[in-house]
Amino acid sequence: MKEALLYEKLDNKCVRCLVCDYKCLIKDNNYGVCRVRKNVNGVLHSLNNGFTIAASIDPIEKKPLYHFLPKTKIYSFAALGCNMHCLWCQNYDISQVEPSKITSFGMEISPEEHVQQALKHKTPSIAYTYSEPTVFLEYALEVMKLAKKNNIKNVWVSNGFMSKETLNLILPYLDAINIDLKGPDNAFYQKYSGGLLTSVIRNLKEIKSHPHVHLEITTLLISDLNDSEKQIKQMIDLIISTVGKDVPWHVSRFFPAYKLRHYPPTPIEKLYLAEALGKQAGMKHIYLGNI
Repeated sequence: MKEALLYEKLDNKCVRCLVCDYKCLIKDNNYGVCRVRKNVNGVLHSLNNGFTIAASIDPIEKKPLYHFLPKTKIYSFAALGCNMHCLWCQNYDISQVEPSKITSFGMEISPEEHVQQALKHKTPSIAYTYSEPTVFLEYALEVMKLAKKNNIKNVWVSNGFMSKETLNLILPYLDAINIDLKGPDNAFYQKYSGGLLTSVIRNLKEIKSHPHVHLEITTLLISDLNDSEKQIKQMIDLIISTVGKDVPWHVSRFFPAYKLRHYPPTPIEKLYLAEALGKQAGMKHIYLGNI
């Protein structure tokens, strides 16, 4: 447990968390939406700091990143928690965690040990992934700073719903990021994932304005939720108007998971439709996944 980096102290031992755009108002002895940040006597703590729930050596294409250090391996790790609650989450067992389980699962691994593992396995980059790195900001940032000192690149795989303050903290150390574009509008986000598309779009614009950060975008197409021609066109228009036609777009096929186990896999034809519509709109790099 570590005192959070980004929060405001308010009256009556309340605090306001500033790590993501929920900006949770948290009363004493309560948790934020992510359930891994707790107000303890008027001080906000990160409960997952230093606890790694998953670590692995992956192909960088698995992140997915196709235009950043291609054909290399990447050291990947995660802490528990997420600030969204996507009904289709593939990693719900580590993202949708109960606070009481945070220190019961995973291992205490120091930032120095993570960097040493990357050096040992000769991976040129480290990924903050599997869950949502925004909610283990303090942990991630310590690793990022050490990685940078050792000439190791830093990669985030994120839902993009971090606050401006969080983004400003990581940008000096960030080398690449893949952000999920989950749906075409705020209503979709609020119904199925939480968060707001407008915040994600704001962060995409900010990231694109920093040439040293490589950006790619992923959309999971889900049957009858976000795979209509109209919705696909909306997302394509959003990407182009926000970051241009050159940013790689990964379109992935949904398979039943978590609270959508009763949903069928996305018809492959829907992915081909997205590819065709993207190409018609002038997108230069479209990749289909899970097919």
